[in-house]
Amino acid sequence: MAKKKSSTGKILTYLGVFLVLIFVVGFGLRAAGIIGGETEGVMVETTKAKLKTITQLVSASGRIQPEVEVIIRPDVSGEIIELAVKEGDFINKGDLLVRIKPDIYQARIDELTAALLTQKARLEQTRASLIQAESAFKKNEELYKKGVISEMDYVQSKSNYDAQKASLKASEYQIQSAEAQIRRAEEELEQTVIRAPQDGTVTGLTVEAGERVLGNSQMAGTEMMRVSLLDRMEVLVEVNENDIVNIDLNDTTRIEVDAYPERRFDGIVTEIANSARVTGAGSNEQITNYQVKVRIVTPHNLGMSGSKLVKDEIAENPAASFSPNFKPGMSATVDIETETAINVVSVPIQAVTVRDFAKDSKSSAGKSGDDKTNDDIQSSSTSDDELIVKQEDIRKVVFVVEGGVANRREVETGISDNTHIQILSGVQAGDEIVIGSYRTLSKNLKNEDKVSVESSNTDAS
Repeated sequence: MAKKKSSTGKILTYLGVFLVLIFVVGFGLRAAGIIGGETEGVMVETTKAKLKTITQLVSASGRIQPEVEVIIRPDVSGEIIELAVKEGDFINKGDLLVRIKPDIYQARIDELTAALLTQKARLEQTRASLIQAESAFKKNEELYKKGVISEMDYVQSKSNYDAQKASLKASEYQIQSAEAQIRRAEEELEQTVIRAPQDGTVTGLTVEAGERVLGNSQMAGTEMMRVSLLDRMEVLVEVNENDIVNIDLNDTTRIEVDAYPERRFDGIVTEIANSARVTGAGSNEQITNYQVKVRIVTPHNLGMSGSKLVKDEIAENPAASFSPNFKPGMSATVDIETETAINVVSVPIQAVTVRDFAKDSKSSAGKSGDDKTNDDIQSSSTSDDELIVKQEDIRKVVFVVEGGVANRREVETGISDNTHIQILSGVQAGDEIVIGSYRTLSKNLKNEDKVSVESSNTDAS
């Protein structure tokens, strides 16, 4: 009885091991796609092609700066004895900004005035000498005609008369030169008082009362302050050479400022540089960018415009009169709308991939050559294979699911935004297209492969 139970246990053990082996081998074959693959197909993700308005964007980062900014430098050197403004003050054109100590320039005027008076006195002396020389010349001229004096005496009196006339002219020119020097000195004296050249806000004040500054007669003078129109701000960005060709003047933009993360502001392209800014020249990391200026058209910095009416309106109704306060140097990101296509067939960008159609031609050629002899194949394989390898026929394609089969369609694309791309031909709105996975779509999926839809996203945006 014990032997019978032992043999029965062995049979059950062998049977269990056999079933486990069958299960493991079947699972491995199914995972490898040897069995069960024909009915299930390749797992893919799909969505529907749809009509959509696509706006092509060029994105760039930069900093905010005033559209109009005037650097105030002194025309004369000296000590600042009065600084009438502080940073952040709004000023009107003609307001006093800085007063430089005028003593040395006033003394210069006094010196030149005294020199002018001296020149005028000399002019009178020269005029008196001229009258005397003229009288002597006329008298000697009459005597010479009568033969009383020699020709040498006559010529000498005439030369003296001419010399006195030239001296008078020289004295007059010296007086004009002295008067010009006085006018210049008076202008320098006026330049010791510096006034605002325009309305604006004082930004970047770099001097204090009591400091000495240098004028810019021979070199760039000391930068004292800047006067900016803060209600007219712009964003200065750098755009790569590959994108600059798509940007035109007056293109509309969307501006995001780091200081206002939940808001977007409108802008417009006002300037596009013609000269490039190259970094890393001559190296593998060379970058060529072009500066683009984008004016912020959304009303901003209204409280800094100097208008009492605007300030009162903001104080009465701050919610309705929201005005962002941009400051020079703030970081901003600009999306420039370069082109818009309205209500066009579009698909997600990842749905468009590429395939080498030359490989299909090579495969077809190989199938049609099955009837050739081995000698024919060997004689032509070298040249034909080299030709096929060298020639590529890369085309853009989209895989469309129809009846559980992925059909490859060649497409022509247009503009794109951050998520979708325009399809000009090859796909119609409503077609179910493959959008993933990336590995399957970019390498593994072939024309007329059976597919199994893992998840269909018909509302992908």
